[in-house]
Amino acid sequence: MGIAAVIPARMRSTRLPGKPLLKIAGVPMILRVLERARACASLSRVIVATDSEEIRSVVCAAGGEAWSTSPHHKTGSDRVAEVASQLTEEFILNLQGDEPLVPLSTLDALVEFGRRSPDLTVATPMVPLHEESDILNPNIVKVVAARDGRALYFSRHPIPYVKRADTVTAGHFKHVGIYLYRREFLLRFVNLPPTPLEMAESLEQLRVLEHGYPVHMVAVAEDSISVDTPEDLQIVERILTANL
Repeated sequence: MGIAAVIPARMRSTRLPGKPLLKIAGVPMILRVLERARACASLSRVIVATDSEEIRSVVCAAGGEAWSTSPHHKTGSDRVAEVASQLTEEFILNLQGDEPLVPLSTLDALVEFGRRSPDLTVATPMVPLHEESDILNPNIVKVVAARDGRALYFSRHPIPYVKRADTVTAGHFKHVGIYLYRREFLLRFVNLPPTPLEMAESLEQLRVLEHGYPVHMVAVAEDSISVDTPEDLQIVERILTANL
């Protein structure tokens, strides 16, 4: 059972232009993510998918594998699917190019889940949220799941809504935006039409639920920090510098 990681990367980030090549402790962010993926022994292959010749050159110069993809993709999933359509691996790990601190334990947990799930469509991690500021932050996506681990809903709003604090036992969970797809489902998913809830929340994973397919949640203990703002970049820089 082969598992290929595909890392979508583009230069035209609205909040942090040129994000993949911004340096973290002296190393471009895309190479930091590539380094984390390469450290996961469960992955048979790691490919950066990009429409930027500059990104492709940086990755190739570092000994990585980079594929040029269409500049017309609207989402990272579309970019990943273009590469996946030419691969033979059974599973595709969509690892975002702005996750330089992704825990190896999270990648291993997803891979292990995929290996023991013959009915897998897509699996993605969730981690407990404890701080009220994080629960209320619309930039942190929350998820609620059924007892069998399948996602019920994703939202930028706090879910579940806590009406009486003394009765709550479910807790709150952050959705970590890393996905393990069965390849054939990924290719089906990107051809599904966008859905109302997806567009309302600006959350692509809701398209899967609205079309009636399951999203399997994998509980993990370690959180990750995606770099979306200059402040995020500074936080990751401090963490990486402290660990050098």
